[in-house]
Amino acid sequence: MNNIYDNRQFFDQYSKMSRSQQGLSGAGEWHQFKALFPDLSGKSVLDLGCGYGWHCKYAVECGAEQVLGIDLSEKMIHEAKAKNADSKITYRVCGLEEYDYPANSYDCVVSNLVLHYIADIDAIFRKIYLTLKADGVFLLNIEHPVFTAGVNQDWVYDSNGRPQHWPVDDYFYPGERVTHFLGQDVTKRHHTLTQILMGLIKAGFQLDAVEEAMPSADMMDIPGMSDEMRRPMMLIVSANKKEKR
Repeated sequence: MNNIYDNRQFFDQYSKMSRSQQGLSGAGEWHQFKALFPDLSGKSVLDLGCGYGWHCKYAVECGAEQVLGIDLSEKMIHEAKAKNADSKITYRVCGLEEYDYPANSYDCVVSNLVLHYIADIDAIFRKIYLTLKADGVFLLNIEHPVFTAGVNQDWVYDSNGRPQHWPVDDYFYPGERVTHFLGQDVTKRHHTLTQILMGLIKAGFQLDAVEEAMPSADMMDIPGMSDEMRRPMMLIVSANKKEKR
């Protein structure tokens, strides 16, 4: 995974984003993602790419007994420990590809806005399936393929600076994409919708919900938020590990 989040200038800009300052309530997709969480009372949770630890803290607030949050960024883990510490949460500097994924260990695995940095998501899906207990739930939020296939991941603007349309190109050519985000060149990975959903199915998951993120109604007055209704930015999926009979 690209460790751009330990770049000081990039992280300073990231820390100013609403989702960094306001937590889950500052994330436009939270109203949809939150609705997919299972009952976490007494459960064990793994958060892949935990960032500031907002989802880890939410899991504990929902009754989770044990939570592990991992992130490749030392700066992210430092903030998580400072902002969302709890006796039931362990934070660890570790990438998704390096984690050992102990078998049958977690009731719920969460991955929020990190898998679009991973080249081989099929391998990660298989590892998540193995680390979940029977009937465990995998919740993921990934940048939507229409977004990652966007040319420069930006709008085409008119002469007055108003967004005209969102250009998509090379959709069926998955792989590396370089975009300019928060003042830095950031390397991401484009995966098609088929790759994502079929990757989960081939790993053994049953899909329970597939949603394209939209901002909540109370956010529509925020400048630029209405444009988020013109193209999907995030793909949210709930999948479960059903016991094979």
